[in-house]
Amino acid sequence: MTTIALLASLATFGYAVWYLILCAIAPWGRCRRCRGRRNHRTAIGTRRDCRRCEGTGHRVRIGRRIAEYMRAEYRAGNQ
Repeated sequence: MTTIALLASLATFGYAVWYLILCAIAPWGRCRRCRGRRNHRTAIGTRRDCRRCEGTGHRVRIGRRIAEYMRAEYRAGNQ
């Protein structure tokens, strides 16, 4: 039982480290609404620029937003 818990915690830790490295290297991901295609279909079938990403097809990853927030809080606390 201990071995399974250890492996699960190591896998979770490894995934977290991988995600932080990914956020540092590539902070932009595909937009979830338009899936990176820059536009989406409306209810009547026409195509429009995606409002969530403003037609760029990219979004900032959540991990990058958290890292930027923590960095800003750290800098504000040290002033």
